[in-house]
Amino acid sequence: MSGKTNLIGLGRDELSAELAAIGEKPFRAKQLWHWIYHRGAREFAGMTTLGGDLRRKLAENYVVALPEIITEQRSNDGTRKWLVGTEDDNRVEAVYIPEEDRGAMCISSQVGCTLACTFCHTGTQKLVRNLTAGEIVGQFMIGRDSYGEWPSPKEGRMLSNIVMMGMGEPLFNTDNVIKALTIIMDGDGLSVSKRRITLSTSGVVPEIERVGRELGVGLAISLHAVTDELRDVLVPINRKYPIEELLRACRDYPAASNARRITFEYVMLDGVNDSPAEAREMARLLKDVPAKINLIPFNKWPGAIYDCTPAPRIRKFSETLNDLGLSAPIRVPRGRDILAACGQLKSESVRAHKAKLADTALPA
Repeated sequence: MSGKTNLIGLGRDELSAELAAIGEKPFRAKQLWHWIYHRGAREFAGMTTLGGDLRRKLAENYVVALPEIITEQRSNDGTRKWLVGTEDDNRVEAVYIPEEDRGAMCISSQVGCTLACTFCHTGTQKLVRNLTAGEIVGQFMIGRDSYGEWPSPKEGRMLSNIVMMGMGEPLFNTDNVIKALTIIMDGDGLSVSKRRITLSTSGVVPEIERVGRELGVGLAISLHAVTDELRDVLVPINRKYPIEELLRACRDYPAASNARRITFEYVMLDGVNDSPAEAREMARLLKDVPAKINLIPFNKWPGAIYDCTPAPRIRKFSETLNDLGLSAPIRVPRGRDILAACGQLKSESVRAHKAKLADTALPA
């Protein structure tokens, strides 16, 4: 990037400060914001409402650059997955999950993951670092590019929703996630409503209240077990923030209501967490939480020690919860043929990437 500052990921105040630094009036920031986040412009020369002098100074000092797309895969069911590269040669994955006339962009927050959830493929990859706000926003803008949704459409969007449910734990990178989502929600730019954004956490309790207060987005909890004994194994962060403490934070979540229920993700593992007794205990635990349950058939990946609960038993588990007053739909797996389904994301490592380059290099 030749030492130039990337404007993607800068908030409004930061953008104003950059313009002031090159001798421009702060009001120009609003025009620049519009070009970058509403129109999706990357080249300053095409930003025709800006004077020629300003465009020249911008080109000399700044770039508008998204993460590099290493590969793009398309599933038979319409799911799209991108392996994207960062400036320091790391890799993360982002996924678009389609519905009939809309869909959700699943965005990563970290390179790798530190949680080591035993059923999750991403958890087998060590944490490298947090993503910057620009790298988070950039993933969504890559999706916009893929669907040609520039300028930002008000209606008929294919990329209608966002879920912070990709690689990593968003609440171990709270500052950058809040900054990125604030940019994404801005009505003069990408303009995604907070009601169409869901942040998924494995239960970093101290950060949950902050997200509700500062963002007001939907909350999803990776629950996966109804006893501390089992959740300690499946979701090891439970040893620090056990179920009772987690549910207390959910009850107090500022953005939760009967109209905006908290989603509890529950992966169905054969013979592990799928008994009728566990369904009944879940209903008891969540009786005073505005909740809905998302039952997820386990997506088997190479080396996984678990199997998926058979479909009839998943249906029975769902019916038990429904009978006890909880909404418990069964998620339809998406993108399995390109390893884009829930729990399957795991980026190509830098070492593997470099090995591939070495294998394909031309002889001197």
